[in-house]
Formats: sequence, structure tokens, C-alpha cells
Amino acid sequence: MGCNSSKSKLDITSTTDAVPTKNDLEDDFVEDVVCTVKDINENEMKTFELDEEKVLVVKQNGVITAMGTKCIHYGAPLVNGALGEGRVRCQWHGACFNLATGDIEDFPGLDSLPCYKVTIEDNGNVKVRARKIDLQTNKRMKPMVKKLASVNERYVIIGGGPSGAVTVETLRQEGFSGEVVMVCKENHLPYDRVKVSKQMDFEISKAEFRDDKFYKDNDIEVLKGVAAEAVDTKTNTISLSNGKTLQYDKLYIATGCNPRKPDVPGKELKNVCVLKDYDDSAYAYPQLNKDLEVVVIGSSFIGMEAANFCVDKVKSVTVIGRGAVPFRTIWGQRIGAAILALFEKKGVKYIPNNVIKKINDNGEGFVSSVELSDGQILKCDILFCGIGSTYFTDFLKGSGLNMQPDGTIETNEYLQTNIPNVYAGGDIAYAPVWSYNNRKVAIGHYPLAQYHGRMAALNMVGKTTPIKTVPYFWTMLFGKGFRYAGHGSFDDIIYAGDVENLKFMAFFLKDDEVVSTTSCGMDPYVSLFAEKLAQGKKLYRNDLKDDPMAWTKMM
Repeated sequence: MGCNSSKSKLDITSTTDAVPTKNDLEDDFVEDVVCTVKDINENEMKTFELDEEKVLVVKQNGVITAMGTKCIHYGAPLVNGALGEGRVRCQWHGACFNLATGDIEDFPGLDSLPCYKVTIEDNGNVKVRARKIDLQTNKRMKPMVKKLASVNERYVIIGGGPSGAVTVETLRQEGFSGEVVMVCKENHLPYDRVKVSKQMDFEISKAEFRDDKFYKDNDIEVLKGVAAEAVDTKTNTISLSNGKTLQYDKLYIATGCNPRKPDVPGKELKNVCVLKDYDDSAYAYPQLNKDLEVVVIGSSFIGMEAANFCVDKVKSVTVIGRGAVPFRTIWGQRIGAAILALFEKKGVKYIPNNVIKKINDNGEGFVSSVELSDGQILKCDILFCGIGSTYFTDFLKGSGLNMQPDGTIETNEYLQTNIPNVYAGGDIAYAPVWSYNNRKVAIGHYPLAQYHGRMAALNMVGKTTPIKTVPYFWTMLFGKGFRYAGHGSFDDIIYAGDVENLKFMAFFLKDDEVVSTTSCGMDPYVSLFAEKLAQGKKLYRNDLKDDPMAWTKMM
């Protein structure tokens, strides 16, 4: 669903969505002047009122466009986002939308934005025409084809996470009319998995991306509660946990990670919990009460998010960290210390430079306490583990797929494995990273998994497209939003703002190149950095020398 274009005094864009057909009622549309051409400058975004709703108006390269105002993921106001070349990137979580069409180009999210018809009148007035329902919903679902009896191909997706969810929709959006089957290990439809550690009390029905009717209406077969147990790439078959065998013509594998528990005595006791799936949070959350003593092992994202969620609901929360401060390996000592101060202020106890040596039984099969490497024994009613993951790829051993020693699957820039009709993406993909000079690495980022799903689908249907994205991650800790974009080891950090008061941006450098950035309280600068990398540009030490933020004024 793209935009048409015509010319007046300025170039204009209009969307086919907003052009009425004989079946449309004029009452379904609204059209009015929202501003003048003088009200918006080059490379500027502004919101204006239309029919008691809002539209986002953008001027770039002399072209004025109008589209939905809020990111379809969590509703961030895009007027405060990062304006890139031909698209706007959400300042909260990095989703990108094409200015001319409203189509989603990078993730998270599923739907696209509505794009409205713009007319520039002779007097310079900017008139916008929009469908009323688009103004109200602020989102647009791209049209999908249905299965045709004449098409005998079957594409199978193993994995019902965010990557698989995007893949099946994109296949239908891009014209594939054969069979589409998604194999979901969980008994749930694909859902917003980041809530598992960030918001344990979420309702699965509200977190699911789509409902059963959506998949049925679009001829997408979903096998819930079924796992793949083996893949034979010579016969193009998948052995399933329900005893059946599934034939495929093309296959996409996105099975994700398997959280680890500490390899110590007692790890199989009840209430030794990981936080990967809805069932994990659904088990843990009802137990939280003011008499409970919680221990968290691991001081990176999952562990610290669990501590953040639990601390005001239980008697105590203690985090056991290998390092002196949390997040030290990814963000360094100074940022880690500032985050630790925030957690301690909120009542979380942190024990540094320690690991768990033993998990003790209360005599009824539940954890009662944990013994640390330095001999401390901590009372523990629930132990949350956030110490990393292995990969759900053991079932692929012997399949003929090239796998790394850690279990990740090697792909090319089209997410194609060494077996031409088999693709892999998401956490398990050892794939090129555009912003990392196309070096191959496996990255467990939620938006990247969704992006992989779209790109795999494009390549599966023959629309050959290399992956070209910038890893983007976020976390929310006690109301403080942390953004992170880019990838790579670093040997120096340059700071802007006030790290200790958590209003800062940090630049991570390898030699003289900025490989990644993080920020807190300084949106949309991480998104601006991500857009810079997405355009094939780099940021260097000299660019930060006099004013670390000067580069943002030249975007």
C-alpha cells in the first residue's frame, strides 16, 4: 500500500489507502488544511490536528508527507523520534517507518502506519485527506494473499516467537499463496515476549500479537504445543513431537534460546526459575508476597529486570553478580555503578564478585537457601536465574546444517544456510551484522529477530534482499529507559551528560570508531546513531572531540 505522487508548487505524496473507490463512502474520509508550507522547515517533523485527531507532517527533500503519529509498538510519539533518510525511527525502541508509505522497515512491531494524501494548494496551504478509521487506530495492516489450491508448495517456520510471527505474515504480504505452517513449541500464539521479565503479571491474551481468527483468515496453519524434534534436509522433512512428519519445500528456523540454570547441586529444585516464556512468569508471579525472600543470580538484563519487578512486592531482593557492578561487561564500570546506586536506593541488595555454589532443599523439593562461593548462605524462597542461555538447536544435529560450536546456525547475508532451501534467523542465527562491517555474530535482540523474520520471508519468495540493520536494545529500570544501538567490543568510552544522575549518552569506541552507544534520559540520540549507521555512515573519535553531541545537529 504505497503512496502516489503528483506536483503542485511543492512535490506532494498521497496514499492509495486514502483515495476513495466506488465502494467507499465520502463520510469515511476527512480532508482539511492542517498547516501551511511555511509552518514546517526542511527535515522537520510536526504534528497537526485533523478532525480532532493528530497527523504527523514531515518535510524532507522538499516533499511534504503525512502519516500516523504514534509508533505501533508501544505508542511513542514519533514527532520526538529520529528522522532518517526517507524514514522516521522510534526514539523508544528503534522501529522504523517509511515516510512515503508508512510501511514498517525495522522493528519491533507488526503493523505499518497509515499514510495520508497531501495536497499543496496554490496559496501554500497543506491539505491532508485521511480515512477516519486510520486516524483513530493509527495503524495499518498490509494486505495478504490467501492460499491457492493450484500452488503446491509448503513453507514451514519452526518457532512461534517474534521472528516466526513476522515471517508468516510477510510471506502472505509478499504474495506467497502456498501452504504456510508455523510450528510453535508453546501452547500460545506468538506474543510480546519481552514482558516475561519486565512485567511478569501480564495477560497472555492481551500480549499475543494476533488471535486464532487472524491466522485462520489468512490461511496460516499454527501448530501450538508442538516441537520439532529432527530435520532431514535430504528428504525435506521435519519430525514433530506429536509423532507426525511434516514435509517442506522451504524452511525457516527461529527457535531462540534456552535459559541456563547454574550448574550446581540443587538446580532442579522447585522455585529455581528462568524467565523465558509466559509459563515461567505465570508460575512465578502468583507466589510473590511480602514474606518472600528473592535471590537473583546474574546482573545483566534479565536478572536486573526481575529484581526491578519484584522488589516492591516481596520482603527482600538480593542480586548475586560476578562483577563489581551490574552491566559492567556491556556498559562499563561507571554506568554500572550508577545503575547499582539506583537499585540500592530502591531497596535491592547487591552482592558482587560472587557465584552460587549450592542450592539447598527445604525437604519438600523447594529451594530454601543458596550458598555462595565465598561461603555466605542466603535464605531464598525463589531463585531467578539470569546467567545466559544456550540455543534450541540440538534437534538439528545431524541435519547437515553448518552449526557453530555453541549451537548457532551459520547463514549468509540472505539468512540462507548452507542448505539452499533452509533459512535461519533470530537468536540462533550466526549472521552478518551490517553495522559491524558485516562480520558474523549471533545477537539475541528482540527487534533483530523480527527483522530477520521479514528478510527471510522476502528471500524465501525470491525477492532477494540482503539483511541490513543495526542491533537495537532497550530496558526499563525503575522508570529509567536505557537504549542501546550498535555492536562490537570496545576499548574506550566517551560520555556526554550526567552519568551518575542517569541523564547521559555514552559512546563505545574500538580504536577510534564508535561501535555502539547507549543513553538514559536523552532520547532520541541512540535512535539517531542507529540511523547514521543504517545509512552506511560512521562516527569517530574526532567527531566527539570538541562536543560529543555536535554530530546530532548534522543529521
